Amino acid sequence: MSAPREINRRQPASGHGEGRTRAKLKPLGYTAVSALSDATSVIPREPVLVIVPCLNEEEYIENVVTKIAAEADRIDLKVVVADGGSTDRTRSIVQRISDLNPRIILIDNSKRIQAAAVNSAVRKYGENAKFLIRVDAHASYPDRYCETLLNVQARTLADSVVVTMRTAGQTCFQRAAAAAQNSVLGNGGSAHRNATSDRWVDHGHHALMTINAFTAVDGYDEAFSHNEDAELDVRLINNGFHIYLTSEVQAIYYPRGSFVGLFRQYFNIGRGRARNFLKHRKNTKLRHLILVAVAPAICLMMLSPFAGLCAIPALSWTLLCIGCGVVLGVRGKDACATAAGLAAIAMQAGWSFGFFRGLAPDAGKNGAATKADAPQDAAT
Repeated sequence: MSAPREINRRQPASGHGEGRTRAKLKPLGYTAVSALSDATSVIPREPVLVIVPCLNEEEYIENVVTKIAAEADRIDLKVVVADGGSTDRTRSIVQRISDLNPRIILIDNSKRIQAAAVNSAVRKYGENAKFLIRVDAHASYPDRYCETLLNVQARTLADSVVVTMRTAGQTCFQRAAAAAQNSVLGNGGSAHRNATSDRWVDHGHHALMTINAFTAVDGYDEAFSHNEDAELDVRLINNGFHIYLTSEVQAIYYPRGSFVGLFRQYFNIGRGRARNFLKHRKNTKLRHLILVAVAPAICLMMLSPFAGLCAIPALSWTLLCIGCGVVLGVRGKDACATAAGLAAIAMQAGWSFGFFRGLAPDAGKNGAATKADAPQDAAT
């Protein structure tokens, strides 16, 4: 995922996406309203549509949906779970809690990818809603998550409110992956993956969006199985909408539990980043260019039997990752986290090979979803 960067604000006009000109100003009314304390915050009465894309998430789905639905006592919420064809107990779990709570709705997502899940839910249930809140099934959220997002939007008048995301592991390998993803080793310094101050950005982990902004840019591009959030943010900014990164709430993401699973996930993310670049020709950061060099270095190593120097780039990268992982483990006093370097190797190599795959003309045809694919883009 590309890192949020501060951008010049545009003065809002009466309509979204039209009549806005560049200016070094925050949206009208921001300064006066943002100074309000929590005690004076107001819960909007407009309906809110919460969408939870999922696929084989029996381990997490009940906690996520019940936590979000509990806010319906204070907010007019409708929670739509869009299932991409789960083969585990995910559907039966959602159906059971839906029978007990009419605000929870289970729908089929025949296209399986998250972009299609959100688009379909908005088409079916978004007509009367003012706000869309996207929730990932492979994650956990704090109390009053939706309420906090709505209050941030009310104070800032943002068209999209994005949040920070932190990774937490349960198994030993997940803890190693979490240590990598929570550091520069795995996120490249991306602001929404690290402690950050509230500010206007051009991209972040999707949370709340006005239905008006979402539909004005025609929602997610369903040609993107991954990196669809970054691609949508490009179109939001191009159409004059505002994205605000808040640190008031944080999503907790649970990473893949194996080296192969992590490699596959980041392969898909890298492929999505390449396709995003080909579509918009922008927002490629320095860290992306560094990661692009990993795959050629690995391929170059195949020539090492004929020229030993060919192994130096890949070996240097490997040792650097392993060394950084050991440092992370020692600092965190976690023996499992010392393997963060191995997780980083899977992530960075997967991303790099995926990026080159995404440059191929037929890359968009290989967008099949996999389990928990990905909490938007999970990282880089």
